[in-house]
Amino acid sequence: MIITGSIVALVTPMKEDGTIDEASLERIVEWHVDSGTVAIVAVGTTGESATLNVDEHCQTIERVVSYSSGRIPVIAGTGANATAEAIELTRAASKVGATACLLVTPYYNRPTQRGLYAHFESVAKAVDCPQILYNVPSRTAVDMSNDIVLELASIDNIVGIKDATGDVERGSALLAKIPEDFAVYSGDDATASDLILAGGHGNISVTANVIPEEMARLVDSALAGDVEHCNRLNQEMSGLNKALFQEANPIPIKWALAQMGIIPPGIRLPLTILDIEFQQSLRTELKNFGIFI
Repeated sequence: MIITGSIVALVTPMKEDGTIDEASLERIVEWHVDSGTVAIVAVGTTGESATLNVDEHCQTIERVVSYSSGRIPVIAGTGANATAEAIELTRAASKVGATACLLVTPYYNRPTQRGLYAHFESVAKAVDCPQILYNVPSRTAVDMSNDIVLELASIDNIVGIKDATGDVERGSALLAKIPEDFAVYSGDDATASDLILAGGHGNISVTANVIPEEMARLVDSALAGDVEHCNRLNQEMSGLNKALFQEANPIPIKWALAQMGIIPPGIRLPLTILDIEFQQSLRTELKNFGIFI
């Protein structure tokens, strides 16, 4: 079954010393369960997967699955730039009960298109759980073509893609060719509603970390084809979307959540806290949603 709606790309709360804060993690899972979020992505890009070791990565996924208690699907971020590691992480996530796994294109080593196909095919064959592709070339330095996505869509347990290119025209072209049981999710908050209105199935959202109810309303409006309402909500949200990407994600979103008192201010090097020059603009945008920090 295809998950549709607002899916949060969850932060991983950390104390000031960089250790994972389990109490805050449980608290934010509860918040999203109560706020209209339809699924949680655990330990994706926003969850600082790049700086968690393998044990922390697997333990955090297991905790989110436990805290959700079956009330909300958990999509585990299990991508890696080594195929063997991606298989290991995906196998671990499946074992602890993740609903599906999200696998980013292998970063840094820049595989060919055929290499991308072989990578995702290998993971799918090794682990029999639903798997969602994740294309974010601005971060990985590799861009998976629509043609390769369509080839991978023929594999039974590859069930969707998170398209974080922000290219709605390209996403629309993919939507015109995919099988009926293959989901296309936006991974770009600024253009998410446009992709959903074109036939997309939801949004895997950074912004939903701070305004989950509002993001759920936006996505639901787009899924319902309510263009007028959707455009109004999207316009209201545009400034916040921009402010949350003034520095690399998850720097701004973690700063905002810490200022809101929801998580501690911890973030792992080489990421640092939000530069002071960006703090006031983000504070102003949050105020527009009744969040005073």
